[in-house]
Amino acid sequence: MNPITVLLADDQTIIRDGLRAILETYPDILVVAEAGNGADAYEQVKTHRPQVVLMDIRMPEIGGVEATRLIKRDFPETAILILTTFDDDESILGALTHGASGYLLKDISGAKLADAIRDAGRGSVILPCNIAAKITQHIGRQVKPKITLEDFTEREQEIISLIMQGRSNREIAETLFLSVGTVKNYVSQIYSKVGVSDRANAVLHFKEMGF
Repeated sequence: MNPITVLLADDQTIIRDGLRAILETYPDILVVAEAGNGADAYEQVKTHRPQVVLMDIRMPEIGGVEATRLIKRDFPETAILILTTFDDDESILGALTHGASGYLLKDISGAKLADAIRDAGRGSVILPCNIAAKITQHIGRQVKPKITLEDFTEREQEIISLIMQGRSNREIAETLFLSVGTVKNYVSQIYSKVGVSDRANAVLHFKEMGF
């Protein structure tokens, strides 16, 4: 079986030397090239077509996130593993959004790094528990809590009921003895709460809520 070919991309020579020394102890992994920045990493991928790139985040000229984007755009078959000391949300999400197959921190053991390279070569996504937890927390912050009936005032509920009956804003205004402008303001507030911008989607949303 042919070894998995790897490119090392890190701006620190001593880090690349250390990684090469570690990986050379595994006969099924072969380091075919090195790069000191993201631009060079792209050119080395073009030349050597490695199966896996170990990519640092902070590098001169082009950083690891942008290099990941460029490489995955032009060489989608190449798996990219981020290997860095930085675990901030922006770096993690940026790299994964642009197609990285995993995000590893440099305190990883040599054996686990070799396993991650093998997994990436097989098409798996590699995320240590602490990195996966950060992603889960980020997603959780983006998800709005589910809206319930109690989130609407009594007046808003009256207007929603009339909307569900197919009444226009003018008809709602006449029924509730309000001005059309006031009804429009209420409707806008209702749309904002449920995250829609038009009546058709609002009706669908309210049906799902059981109105």
